[in-house]
Amino acid sequence: FSKKEKRSYLAVDNEDEIIGYVVPVFRKEFQKKMNPDSLTHPPEFIVKPCGQTVWEGKSVTLHCTVAGWPKPRVSWYKNNVLIDAKAHPEKYFTESQYNMHSLEIKNCSFSDTAGYRISALNVKGESSAFAPVIIKRRRCTCTRSPFIPALRGGVRMAKHARQLSLACLVNTRSTTIIDKFDVSFGREGETMSLGCTVIVYPTVKRYQPEIVWYRNGVILSPSKWVHMHWSGEQATLTLVHLNKEDEGLYTLRVNTKSGFDTHSAYVFVRDADVEEEGVPVAPLDVRCHDANKDYVVVTWKQPAVEGSSSIIGYFIDRLEVGTHHWTQCNDTLVKYARFPITGLTEGRSYTFRVRALNNFGVSRPSRASDPVVAMDPSDRARLRAGPSAPWTGMIKFTEEDPTVGVVPGPPTDLAVTEATKSYVVLSWKPPIQRGHEGVMYYVEKCLVGTETWQRVNTGMPGKSPRFALFDLAEGKSYSFRVRSCNSAGVGEPSEETGATTVGDRLDLPSVPGPVIPIRNTDTSVVVCWGASKEVKNLVGYYIEVSVNGSGVWVPCNNKPVKGTRFVCHGLSTGDKCVFRVKAVNAAGYSGSSAESEACIVQSCPSAAVPRPPTGVTLLERVRDYMVLSWQAPAKTGGADIRGYYLDYRTVKDGVTSKWHEINLQTVTGTSYKVTDLKENIFYQFQVRAVNRAGISESSIPTVPLECKEWTVAVPGPPHGLRVQEVRKDSMVLLWEPPMFSGRSPVTGYYVDYKEENGRWRCVQERSTKNTYMKLTGLQEGVSYRLRIHAKNVAGVGGPSKKTDAILAETRPGTNEIVVDVNDDGVISLIFECSDLKEDSQFVWSKNYKAFTDTSRLTVQTSGGKSRAIFNDPSLEDLGIYSCVVTNTDGVSASYTLTEEVIPFKSEMAIELQEKGRVRLWAEVAKFTSNCQVEYVFNDNIIHEGKKYTMNFNKTTGIIEMFMDSLEVTDEGTFTFNLVDGKATGRISLVLIGEEFAELQKKSEFERAEWVRRQGTLSLHCPHFVEYLSFKVTPECDVHLKCKVGNIKPATEIAWFKDGIEIEEDDEDAKKIKKSDEISKKDAGVYEVKLKDERGKDKTLLNLTDAANSSTELKVMSTEHGIILYSFVVHYIEDLRIGWLHKESKISHSDRVQCGVTGEQLWLKINEPTEKDKGKYAIDIFNGQGSVKRVLDLSGQGKSSGVPAQATLQYFYRARVVGGLPDVVTIQEGKSLNLTGNVWGDPVPEVSWVKKDKALLSDDHYTLKFEHGKFASITIAAVKTIDSGKYALLVKNKYGTEAAEFTVSVYIPEDEGEKRE
Repeated sequence: FSKKEKRSYLAVDNEDEIIGYVVPVFRKEFQKKMNPDSLTHPPEFIVKPCGQTVWEGKSVTLHCTVAGWPKPRVSWYKNNVLIDAKAHPEKYFTESQYNMHSLEIKNCSFSDTAGYRISALNVKGESSAFAPVIIKRRRCTCTRSPFIPALRGGVRMAKHARQLSLACLVNTRSTTIIDKFDVSFGREGETMSLGCTVIVYPTVKRYQPEIVWYRNGVILSPSKWVHMHWSGEQATLTLVHLNKEDEGLYTLRVNTKSGFDTHSAYVFVRDADVEEEGVPVAPLDVRCHDANKDYVVVTWKQPAVEGSSSIIGYFIDRLEVGTHHWTQCNDTLVKYARFPITGLTEGRSYTFRVRALNNFGVSRPSRASDPVVAMDPSDRARLRAGPSAPWTGMIKFTEEDPTVGVVPGPPTDLAVTEATKSYVVLSWKPPIQRGHEGVMYYVEKCLVGTETWQRVNTGMPGKSPRFALFDLAEGKSYSFRVRSCNSAGVGEPSEETGATTVGDRLDLPSVPGPVIPIRNTDTSVVVCWGASKEVKNLVGYYIEVSVNGSGVWVPCNNKPVKGTRFVCHGLSTGDKCVFRVKAVNAAGYSGSSAESEACIVQSCPSAAVPRPPTGVTLLERVRDYMVLSWQAPAKTGGADIRGYYLDYRTVKDGVTSKWHEINLQTVTGTSYKVTDLKENIFYQFQVRAVNRAGISESSIPTVPLECKEWTVAVPGPPHGLRVQEVRKDSMVLLWEPPMFSGRSPVTGYYVDYKEENGRWRCVQERSTKNTYMKLTGLQEGVSYRLRIHAKNVAGVGGPSKKTDAILAETRPGTNEIVVDVNDDGVISLIFECSDLKEDSQFVWSKNYKAFTDTSRLTVQTSGGKSRAIFNDPSLEDLGIYSCVVTNTDGVSASYTLTEEVIPFKSEMAIELQEKGRVRLWAEVAKFTSNCQVEYVFNDNIIHEGKKYTMNFNKTTGIIEMFMDSLEVTDEGTFTFNLVDGKATGRISLVLIGEEFAELQKKSEFERAEWVRRQGTLSLHCPHFVEYLSFKVTPECDVHLKCKVGNIKPATEIAWFKDGIEIEEDDEDAKKIKKSDEISKKDAGVYEVKLKDERGKDKTLLNLTDAANSSTELKVMSTEHGIILYSFVVHYIEDLRIGWLHKESKISHSDRVQCGVTGEQLWLKINEPTEKDKGKYAIDIFNGQGSVKRVLDLSGQGKSSGVPAQATLQYFYRARVVGGLPDVVTIQEGKSLNLTGNVWGDPVPEVSWVKKDKALLSDDHYTLKFEHGKFASITIAAVKTIDSGKYALLVKNKYGTEAAEFTVSVYIPEDEGEKRE
């Protein structure tokens, strides 16, 4: 065609963007293949999986390599059925890395014989590869594979299978990497080689596996800086003229058709020595972006070392390829690590380098960038090599006048892409109407507030749809527009941009979070830190190290790292180092983080990341905050938990947002208050634990929780449940009070437990005020779960999160805390642990709370033993002392320290000796030679004399006290008080009531018997060896019997009943021989007498009726009062029983009751008072006669010795006998006066408490105690804060009692409305 007849056609994409011209050969519509993006292409198998034959029971792995862009997604199939490896981890394992994919089939069985297929899919298409797997049975002769075609004849099928197996075995090779390169250090300008020896089995001559090298996960290609070599067994990578860009993690990957093997190690590149002291080191990683016809953007990374002063800017140099002269691109310092370069010549190639400047001078230049060509991006796309992809855009044909030039239209989509204090970058799209020839552009600016437009590039229009404006006034606002031009003229302006203020849009990064160093090896430390919270376009982090106290900081890395964990190598063993981190982006450096804790560089036992926390629970919620708690991980990974991180996300209509960090600094406890939340918004939370090995996986997210205020009256759930001191029959549960107490303070807790599959049961009937409880009576080998309820006046709140299942068992090697008293009398508690880890610690506490007064206790720990020494023991030190060993599997124990610190080997015992002598004794476990004993009877110190004989054998540790006889006045409590330096000990024996009476009777008998025997034996007189007694035979016969000694034929033996001799031939004598005729009239006192010329002896037996057989009246203490009782030999319904008090019949009531249990006749008196003192009697009548037993409880026991010491406390102990209500409701502003009636002897001490805190008299509280009976409290002008639980405490030496009451202060409705 002639020039006149030519037509121009515009090619546009789906967004109506012009992407080229089409000159058709024929005037008709047609399609033309174009390639706007040559990178995309369908999946392609570079290495296909190979079929394999293995024996049954073995494992097999299929490997392949897939290329494609976008990155294909792969799936494995067995006989065209999708394989779900996550659902069957015991059978399948899949792995994808560096475009290499593998499927492992574990413990193969014959059913695994199948055809396996891998499918790779992306937006450009799908591709598949197949591999047969044959599983051979050792005892099977022939197997037909489902994927082998059916062949006629067994020979042909066997031959086919053998050929397939042989081909698979030939292609199956294993590789092993030995002589591996280690962490390496180099300096800029040096040459470094990394190498490994690769062993391939089976050995095949001239076989070379595929060797691939990576840096930070990116494949390396040979270049003038990188050389690769394979020598048959040695794979070598040589880095020529090292630079900081070469720093990173290097990986060698050896690929074969049957699999791959890898090895990785880090390479550190230190800066070369600077030419002048104090100047910065060279920048790094210079790159070119957005190259156009006359424009390119150059970026770089700031160096790790700024020199002796901060970097104030950068110079950019360019070099045209083919020349040797570097030209400086900027006269004004650039402060951003990004700068647009203009004025390039189209079609020419350039390289760039950067130099840093501070107050001491200019750094060496960086390594030059890769060459970049100044050309139109569309031309570069057409020149780019690679597989093409079909273009699916639409082609529009338009008719234009071929003879007349066309003035271009206005550019479109004008926008400000970058804006800093130094420059502003504009970008736009070329005009749709622009004629045959190319277009150029004029840029205009206008100061906001004026109407004057000023052309910026008046001398030469720009060729690229990008433009950088310099020398703008900082802080001023401008608008911009662009005009297109060609030989036909200048077109209309584009739409103007909005107002743009000249200034930095990119802020400096915020300071990174806290730094945690973790010991690793003898020359390295693992450093973790919190990410910068506010940062855009983060480049990475620099880590610095300093020997503690030196003040000299050295960079650990010279190339920024993007993670929040880095292994700092090259440290000196034994140095005590601190670390800090700073973030960097294009705007510059952040401030340095706070220094870490000092960490000693040395190896430590291996540790793993902890398990996730569990049981995330909501404790309290208000309109703008929530309080959460959780349980610590069950497995800590062999290291102490250093803290926790919390995340949150919002939930709306089932749609969740992204997770956001709540805390940058670790939370050391197991609860946290999340603030700045929005009311009525649903949130989810998760928690992660951190130890020295790293951060755990996140806990299971909570259910969506709405942020709104709780209005319930009962308290929320307790939290922080933890169990320690687990034994075969007991364990100790600890918890924290609820964060939300309801409408009144928490008054107690209930503990529930259940077996693994049982139902929940409450441990105690009454609530406990403590935040700990020891559970006893457990079954060994049974697992238990525990939970807690809190209660207040309004009621019992909901349960806490239940604990994990805890097995009741005493593990081998479990030790208990033992008490020790040394030669100086110093008391200490000792706990040993055989399972001690290197960083384990012994943590002591009192009453399961941290020590508040460390001056009272000194803890010394050496190896696996810890000793807690009491500095000045007193009553303040009494309590439960527990010790927990951290970083172990629950090693813990406790010891209850009482006043009896000196340990005894045995309880105080009593024994009856010859002559009726009584011996009281006890054995001391450990004591010194200075130990002294004080002997006490009924609170009175006794001394050695005629009645008492004392002895303390310090060789054996046995304390003894002897009494020649036991008299009525000896009923009471015997005590041994020990004093050994600062240590004390006490042991007592209560000898009262029936036990005393029986022992006294035996003592008197033994003494009388001894006297009798001395007389009879000395004269060789007849005597009784065994006294008269009776025996009931199996035939229900009653035999009276005795045993005599030293008699002769002339000795007379006579029987008597009630003083009358029984002749051998009378009826009584017959009945004695034939006792089946015995009846009530046979009751009486029987006596046997011996007599001859040498002397005489006698014995008695009292056989009376049931009434006369009753025991003396006794008294017994109970929790609620006292019980008076007597026993009869046989109780019959004919017995009539009457109780008397001060000779008057006792009337029955709820407080005073009587009855019969078995052979026991009893009278119960609950809460005895002063009026209950006096003489008590029981009258027992059997129809013929009566017996009366009397007991004096008149309170004159000090002289009479009748009442027992243990019973006196119920008459004399301190009590509140009335006057106080349970609940008091009072209006705010009124005065409250309450009086309680108090009784006790001696007069009790009186105190008032509120919420377990003692009250003192002041202007608000007036406390009085008058006449030893009336205790009063007056609260002047009560306020709402006076609401709560109060108690009146009374105490004397016989006991303590607390009378509790609740005060509720209310505000009148009209007054409340005024306040609102």
